[in-house]
Amino acid sequence: MPDMNALPKTLTEAAATVLDTPHEKVALTFLYSRLWRDGGLSDIGTPQLRERPARPEKPQLLSPGKMPKRKASGSLENRTALLHALAHIELNAIDLAWDIIARFPQHFSQKAFYDDWVQVADDEARHFESLENRLKSWDSHYGALPAHDGLWQAAQETSDDPMARLALVPMLLEARGLDVTPTTVEKIRHSQDHETADLLHQIFLDEISHVAIGTKWFKYLASERKIDPISTWQDLVKQRFKGDLKPPFNDEARQKAGMEADFYQNFEKAR
Repeated sequence: MPDMNALPKTLTEAAATVLDTPHEKVALTFLYSRLWRDGGLSDIGTPQLRERPARPEKPQLLSPGKMPKRKASGSLENRTALLHALAHIELNAIDLAWDIIARFPQHFSQKAFYDDWVQVADDEARHFESLENRLKSWDSHYGALPAHDGLWQAAQETSDDPMARLALVPMLLEARGLDVTPTTVEKIRHSQDHETADLLHQIFLDEISHVAIGTKWFKYLASERKIDPISTWQDLVKQRFKGDLKPPFNDEARQKAGMEADFYQNFEKAR
């Protein structure tokens, strides 16, 4: 367990501390994000590269193809499995937000970049804590079920280039969450679990802002490199993403995030 009183001297050192911590990611994220906002932490620092973040002993990590299939019912068992999977995504998302800070400071001099990603990390920690508390209310907990390692594989695939990281993580994987979450919320609401539905709806609203942050900085780098953002995004996805990009798309949510339909609507024809 890290010494909560031994404060980091730079933001990248803070990011590395969270990445290296298996059990206190949420508490440290809340502490460091507050320090950054209040000015108690102001220096950016130098790159801090990590191959993998530290993780708790549980859950057992499986390849996506070996994960147990969830049933489509609205049973408590199914909702528990769903929230466990979402909590795992949010834990990964905490690490991903800190990793983009730790890995790529040489590419961004603007304080706004770090403000954005510290806020994302703080949001993801709050999401994880809310999901964990809901699981505990059902006599479960994070780590009770296996989880897959696909999100961090995407991080490893994009460890060399911030444009690739932004293209695959917020603009592809998180954007897919904007497509599927409203349907999930309605199914849970149909089962009369309004507390869980409200929680997932709030996470959905926050994720629009996260996709917006990723899209904003992707477009910034495209402008800096004097390249077309849409064709570059499509090329990066084709080169580095092994899955498919298929409809339905939540055009309204993506538009709110600044991700125009030209990025993805005719993507299959461009492959």
